[in-house]
Amino acid sequence: MLIVIDPTARRTDGEAVRIARDVLCAAPGEATVCVLEGPQALTRVLSRRRGRRLVIVGDDGALLRTVRLLHHNGELGTSRLAMVPVGPGPTVAVAHALGVPTDAVAASRTVLTGTDRRLDVLTDDAGGVVLGPLGIPAPRARSAGATALWWRTVHRPRQRLRVEADGRVLVDVDRPVAGVSVRAADGLAEVVVRPRQAGADVSARAVSVTVSGPGFSYRADAVDQGPTRARTWTVLPGALRLTVPAQGAGRPRGR
Repeated sequence: MLIVIDPTARRTDGEAVRIARDVLCAAPGEATVCVLEGPQALTRVLSRRRGRRLVIVGDDGALLRTVRLLHHNGELGTSRLAMVPVGPGPTVAVAHALGVPTDAVAASRTVLTGTDRRLDVLTDDAGGVVLGPLGIPAPRARSAGATALWWRTVHRPRQRLRVEADGRVLVDVDRPVAGVSVRAADGLAEVVVRPRQAGADVSARAVSVTVSGPGFSYRADAVDQGPTRARTWTVLPGALRLTVPAQGAGRPRGR
């Protein structure tokens, strides 16, 4: 087991980091602790892990950096990943939505006694990885739930977008929309287009979703991205192997 402690976690809540370290290192088996000096150090650590199970002690940013690097190296699907979230609620909302306890003691015990669950992720044509749902446009202010379909309840300027699901056009730029939501579920991407005017949502399930238009922004995993003129998201079924509590083996919250 390779325990990777993110530098932000040490500054944010040193006591939670200490608890995680003590619980994990007291368990039977070999445990190596690596305290990162900065985000760039993660690349070197992953290159030397020699197939060991990874335990990330940190916030959502640390989790996402690890997932992106593993994906970039072609190792995401073969890597066992666990996490002890450390940070205020909004900074660990993604981990919580994936089913990871946010209490340091409970999360550390989950690392030792939990079960591995395969979760679908979205990858994009810019090398990004999305663990939860994403929304277009990015909201002007953060909402309480990182994985909610927040664009339904916040006023949006109209968007002129072309949305395609596996090449099939769901809406084109001649029909302004209020928002678009995409998430991975059950091996496919679920895309929902909310019309600007009164009318039913347009939805589809597909392997890939392409959105294009005159400069749009989006929020993915509580991070604003863009503006961009085009982006394609593709589902990788079961690509994330994450340790979650053994009880309640149903779908994680927000998925």
